[in-house]
Amino acid sequence: MKKILAQKKIIAVVGIIIIVGGSYYWYNSSKKNDSAVQYKTAVAEKGTLSVSVSGSGNVIVDDSANIDPTITGTVANLSVAVGDEVKKGQFLFEIENEDLNVNVIKAYSTYLQSLSALETSKANKSEAKDNYEDADSDEKSIYKRKLEAAEISIKTAEENIKSTWESYQNSKSDYAKRKVTASISGTVNAVNIKNGDDLSRLSGNSNSQAPIVLGDLNTLKAQVEVSEVDIANVKISQNATLTFNAISDFETSGKVEKIDSLGTSTSGVVTYNVIVNFDSLDSKIKPGMSVSASIITEVKQDTIIVPNSAVKLENKNYYVEILKNGIPNKKSVEIGLENTTKTEIVSGISEGENVITQTIKATSPTTAKTGTSTQRNSAVRIPGM
Repeated sequence: MKKILAQKKIIAVVGIIIIVGGSYYWYNSSKKNDSAVQYKTAVAEKGTLSVSVSGSGNVIVDDSANIDPTITGTVANLSVAVGDEVKKGQFLFEIENEDLNVNVIKAYSTYLQSLSALETSKANKSEAKDNYEDADSDEKSIYKRKLEAAEISIKTAEENIKSTWESYQNSKSDYAKRKVTASISGTVNAVNIKNGDDLSRLSGNSNSQAPIVLGDLNTLKAQVEVSEVDIANVKISQNATLTFNAISDFETSGKVEKIDSLGTSTSGVVTYNVIVNFDSLDSKIKPGMSVSASIITEVKQDTIIVPNSAVKLENKNYYVEILKNGIPNKKSVEIGLENTTKTEIVSGISEGENVITQTIKATSPTTAKTGTSTQRNSAVRIPGM
């Protein structure tokens, strides 16, 4: 019995020693954690830094044509469909309109009448001239007025001839427009008519579209909108990187070809259209596709670059922290270009130095909240107890 009691006392003492030792270890570790700080660093490296502006828009056909006749009538003999390749001057469809032929006949008849009127006026002038020359002094004034009137009639008839001839030519031109042909070589991008359609009814529709749309798919370009804040930095011939919503894992390049002088305001936001010419065309790129462009506005080569998170601002002065022997040292720097991730360091640090990008403080001891106040929980936690 005494032996058992002695063993229990020994166990109790050992337990107390474990509890006290564990408490001291936990307390000492928590104090150390409170004072420990970790740093994430990056090496200041020499490299190339580029700055870009972004824009979004669509793929357009630069060389396109709307086939929209100026005459009316009924569509007949439609001979093309979407996707067809056509040559300039190729027949597309015909317009049936009997009035056009009648107009040509009437215009030619009016022209012939004007020719006849001119001959009549010339004859009247010749007669008035003879009468004037043969008249006595009392009648000369009368025949003189008739001669002047005949001369005026000749000038009027000559003007009528010009007018009726032009009208006749216009009527013939309209008549020839019954045969609608392609104005450019390219691909049929849209056909908005069918045989039997009344063109006058279609043109009167507020939502009307061109009967046929042609486009040269070798002239595909990207038209993107750039904000008024960035447009001043965009210049002709700048390089651009382009991506497409409809084509995953695909990227192509191009160059700025045109910048609109006039902006467009939408909900108070002003943007400018920028045309980007593709360096090479891929068959996957189609007209109308959504496109995003990153236009490179400036490039610096062989310059010191650090992550943006390493650069800090204090009293309008920039600085970075250099980690040396585990101790951060503040250094004033002059910055240059910067993009969304990197900043150029013009002066202040050297290549190869470790700059601090993030300071991580040790996790504070567990806190317990009671009501609105926060208190440290000083309870000793022993595994299993």
